[in-house]
Amino acid sequence: MQLWQVLIFGIVEGITEFLPISSTGHLMLTAKLLQISQSEFIKSFEIVIQLGAILSVVVLYWDRFIKRWEIWKRLLAAFMPTVVIGALLYKTIKRYFLGNNEVVLWSLFVGGIFLIIFELFHKERKDAINELSGISYPQALVIGLFQSVAMIPGISRAAATIVGGLFVGLKRKSIVEFSFLLAVPTMLAATALDLLKSAQAFKTEQLVSLGAGFVVSFLVATITIKLLLTFIKRHSFISFGVYRIIIASVFWFVVK
Repeated sequence: MQLWQVLIFGIVEGITEFLPISSTGHLMLTAKLLQISQSEFIKSFEIVIQLGAILSVVVLYWDRFIKRWEIWKRLLAAFMPTVVIGALLYKTIKRYFLGNNEVVLWSLFVGGIFLIIFELFHKERKDAINELSGISYPQALVIGLFQSVAMIPGISRAAATIVGGLFVGLKRKSIVEFSFLLAVPTMLAATALDLLKSAQAFKTEQLVSLGAGFVVSFLVATITIKLLLTFIKRHSFISFGVYRIIIASVFWFVVK
């Protein structure tokens, strides 16, 4: 990969990781636009640079949440479904779903429709949970089950966890922040698993590309998180659902 391509991937990852529009799906579509074939390295690259975006969460939330064990116990409960399902289906997902643009486009399109419908009918309860430490373990487990669906590229981990959290009774800001934090163990595990299986096959220049993409995604994601928290104070996620439908349609009828 050339440096300018690495920079584009890092920017796309940093913007899309925490928005309900699927970072993995956008990285795959970016590869198509740049005419980069979905090799094993590109698949691993798309997973690893997400770790840069996740680092931004650790930096931004270190004092408020990262050091609080009560919250981490809930994060671990929400993380367990992804651990179990991911371990069982890792090879299948990487072989048949990652790199499959049709799966991404259908996931974006259908997910966009679902997100719009959910937002139109969802009403926040008066007793909605505001503090992350107030999330029960069964609620955390349900959120984790929602997240596990996002192993299908194009679904969006952020969208799945946010919808799951709203469904079980969390306030909008609370589940968005819980989604940020849940990304930390989830993406650490996904990256570690992929590197364990693939790192020995990387060349030196490929490792440099991974490092550059990591740094760019970290910087862009830090800005994106702050903008998203400002956005949700006044807006629903309907606009993201509309965007998903539009981007999927553009690729189906124009790019593809």
